[in-house]
Amino acid sequence: MKPIFEQVTKHTESALLIRRYIQPKFDVAYHFHPEIELTYIIKSHGKRYIGGNVSEYSPGDLVLVGSNTPHCWLSYDNKGSDSAQAIVIQFQKEFIGEPFWELPESVEIKSLITRANTGILIKGGTNKKIQKMMERMESEKSFLKLIHVMEILHIIAESDETESISNSYETFIFSPTEANRFQKIFNFIIENYQHNIQLKDIATVANLTQTAFCRYFKSVTRKTFIEVIVEFRINHACQLLRTSEKPVADICFESGFGNISYFNKTFKTATGSSPLQYRNLFMKSKR
Repeated sequence: MKPIFEQVTKHTESALLIRRYIQPKFDVAYHFHPEIELTYIIKSHGKRYIGGNVSEYSPGDLVLVGSNTPHCWLSYDNKGSDSAQAIVIQFQKEFIGEPFWELPESVEIKSLITRANTGILIKGGTNKKIQKMMERMESEKSFLKLIHVMEILHIIAESDETESISNSYETFIFSPTEANRFQKIFNFIIENYQHNIQLKDIATVANLTQTAFCRYFKSVTRKTFIEVIVEFRINHACQLLRTSEKPVADICFESGFGNISYFNKTFKTATGSSPLQYRNLFMKSKR
């Protein structure tokens, strides 16, 4: 999986793009583009990557992703030709015209667009309302689509049922040069977090000294390199605890941890429960 720049192709008569995807799985590369994106997952389970954050997603996942924020959704498996379905709306900030952003009425939406650089998860009743709007918009005329995108942005801006996916507004806004560097780093992490990654190896990927790499990585992600690796490993362990009957010891090593006691301690710090408690709570919630 290589993070890349994506050129979004719109119809010349439309200021935005709305598209329904129906495919065996989501496996589009980790990518970024100038367009702001609203993604609604209709069908699929997997991992969602927004900037440097990795979380699991399931049907109903609704996320607003800011301009040039690296992202992708990767399905766990392929169970049929229509196993992965989503509706995606993409538009540039200027789609409504530059003068709009100078109006006092635009303040809340302008703030939302800035917040979207972290990725915004939309939940609860707000989520359900926007899902229905996105489904209706597919068959609407272009002018109505514009109006409803503005309405959706207003609803999200006013809602208290949202949360930032990353920690900082500035974290994942890249120039092309910095995007290329971070793409290589993030790709290396995704491919190797289950193994014993040495600092010298990742520093070489970034073409930096070890000290310079640590400073750079912390400045971009607001986390240390080790914290991000542990986050990836814990997320993977959680997925295995929910979807398999593997022993905790096997999950520990398969997730990249080399010591069971350290795994148990780290897992409890991250989730508030031991691995076995986590699995049991998940199984109870499914009954």
